[in-house]
Amino acid sequence: MIGLQDVEDARRRVTPVLRATPVTVSDSLSHVAGRQVLLKPEHLQRTGSFKVRGAYNFISQLPAGEAVVAASAGNHAQGVALAGSLTAHPATIFMPASATLPKVVATRGYGATVRLEGDGIEECIGGARAFAEANGAVFVPPFDDPLVVAGQGTVGLEVAEQAPAGAGELGYVVVPVGGGGLIAGVATALAHTRRGVRVIGVEAAGADSMLQSVRAKQPVSLERVATMADGIAVRAPSELTLAHVLAYVDDIVTVTEEETSHALLLLLERAKAVVEPAGAVALAAILAGKIPGREPALAVLSGGNVDPLLLIKLIEHGLSAAGRYLVLRIVVDDRPGSLAALTDSVARLGLNVLSVEHHRAGARVGVDEVEVVVTVETRDPEHRDAVVTALSQAGFAVELVG
Repeated sequence: MIGLQDVEDARRRVTPVLRATPVTVSDSLSHVAGRQVLLKPEHLQRTGSFKVRGAYNFISQLPAGEAVVAASAGNHAQGVALAGSLTAHPATIFMPASATLPKVVATRGYGATVRLEGDGIEECIGGARAFAEANGAVFVPPFDDPLVVAGQGTVGLEVAEQAPAGAGELGYVVVPVGGGGLIAGVATALAHTRRGVRVIGVEAAGADSMLQSVRAKQPVSLERVATMADGIAVRAPSELTLAHVLAYVDDIVTVTEEETSHALLLLLERAKAVVEPAGAVALAAILAGKIPGREPALAVLSGGNVDPLLLIKLIEHGLSAAGRYLVLRIVVDDRPGSLAALTDSVARLGLNVLSVEHHRAGARVGVDEVEVVVTVETRDPEHRDAVVTALSQAGFAVELVG
């Protein structure tokens, strides 16, 4: 296991080339959460995530000119690419054939050779290890290495120095968890510098390998993972990262997809922060009331590398989860004036209509009926319920779709 000296050594290495991202207090998010919320914006780090910290700490210790290879669909790929470029170590990155174009372009832009091979990350890891053996390159692990963990731990040192002490002292640091490298490093750093701060990890409910491993006291490998937060969709932690979690982490909690998308939307609206789903889970746990007490809580926003096309879908999902979209299926008589009566009722409710679909063919309706699917904007879940009630009282057969 690493100690404080390892993290401090890592900071001396990474400080000249990376950013010390500033801890900030978000008044708007604090109001929503009912407690002071602080943000550690690692999505503003070079390459758009914390991953470059560990990658640089690892690669900078290799003999000059030695080639490196890694496997990743996103953040680790970009971190290794930039670290290799900064240290003159040629980097080759194996990425799935399905990797999004922006991530592939960014990885190449940081100076790496990209090989698109296989359908998933497991195949990429196999290809990267085979490449390393055949070409004498060094495989850069995403989390299972002391130098990588120590590099990620520099986030914790910055939190210890930047977060308020004394009156209103920080109570919790909340950290996204995938393979566990980030939380292992952060928890180690805080255990030696801010002993009163409790560290809580957050996983997606569909990828809770660390939580299950903590319960079993040994690494547990999931048969499958299912989450939109691909940055933390890891089947199993390592013995190294689990050992640090067992020693220094106070708890592991999970969040749902709806809670994550709601947090992502609030970060866009209230903090003006573009964060990927994995980077939003820490805030999601705070907003969902899964962090105990009322002391100030800091959310590590671990990354912001989200594909624009996916971001559009995530925003729509977040709006629905927050009760800001309402999709209704309403069956009306197939006669002149029926649709006008419906739209008139919607107008009297002061709703902004986003779309109206009018179906006869293929709809589950009678011969003399039509189906109307209406999408409107609402303020919150209570407003949604009020709209459904008002339309039902107006005589419409209303079915909530989303």
